[in-house]
Amino acid sequence: MSQSIINDFVSYMQQHGGNWYDWYVGIAADPRGRLFSDHNVTEQGGVWIHSGDTANHSIARQVEQHFLSQGCDGGSGGGSHMTTYVYAYKKTTFTNENN
Repeated sequence: MSQSIINDFVSYMQQHGGNWYDWYVGIAADPRGRLFSDHNVTEQGGVWIHSGDTANHSIARQVEQHFLSQGCDGGSGGGSHMTTYVYAYKKTTFTNENN
């Protein structure tokens, strides 16, 4: 399952361009809340993606770690057993990576 999510994210990221460091990747229990409230991503017209519920925080962490090791922005170690979604967005001057 993690490889499928990675493939979907890579495809989306390639479509929307930029280098790995232009993207922020994280895990969340509520990916829409993290994207649109915490990170200030524009819902309509913004460049973002999130996985479906992996039902397993270990899978979500594996996907997150893959992208962090590629050079994406983000931080590992957060979350809990409830963080079963992966999300990513292309950073802009309006997004907030510190949340």
